[in-house]
Amino acid sequence: MTLDSSRDERPGAGNTTAVRARMGLLVVGSFVLLLYVIEIINTVLFHSLNSTFGLRPRSPDGIVDILTFPLLHANLAHLISNTLPLIIFGFLVFLSGRRVFITALAASWLGSGAVVWLIGGFKVTVGASGLVFGLFAFLLVRGFFNRNWWQIVLSVVLFMSYGGILFGILPTVASFVSWQAHLGGAIGGVAAALLLSTRRAGALRAGR
Repeated sequence: MTLDSSRDERPGAGNTTAVRARMGLLVVGSFVLLLYVIEIINTVLFHSLNSTFGLRPRSPDGIVDILTFPLLHANLAHLISNTLPLIIFGFLVFLSGRRVFITALAASWLGSGAVVWLIGGFKVTVGASGLVFGLFAFLLVRGFFNRNWWQIVLSVVLFMSYGGILFGILPTVASFVSWQAHLGGAIGGVAAALLLSTRRAGALRAGR
């Protein structure tokens, strides 16, 4: 039984839950491994990559930095703190298919970067926590948009387990981290869930 009633892939032997699970572990695991490789290189270079490719708010060059800043971290501890939730949330999203995963990740990435660029502080921002918040927000709300009970149950379980991280979008609580990246990622995740909702897709088809 799948957790998603709206499969974005065509049915076939290559689109079973087991296949998507294996592919999800491979894709998400490879992405996290890439982050560690970048962190090792960045450490050797005394984290000089952060000043070059980190996101500088309201800077013309900072628009390009939106594409790179989630790949960098302040230090190894920073990356480790993002690793487990990124693997868990990324894997769960991937179970719904590649298109869903790519859309949710891209929306979280761009949403996080856009909000940091617009209202971020004066410091350079790095880190994948915006992606974590985006994927988490996507998982929390998609079941309600789709009216899918399995997805709603999953969102309740995730909220009970990880709901405390949502305080990270509040400036008064998370002033020592980039709450702007967290907020933007969450907005992107919700937008992706709305864009991919089965109810919206059905309404579009009915309007043809």
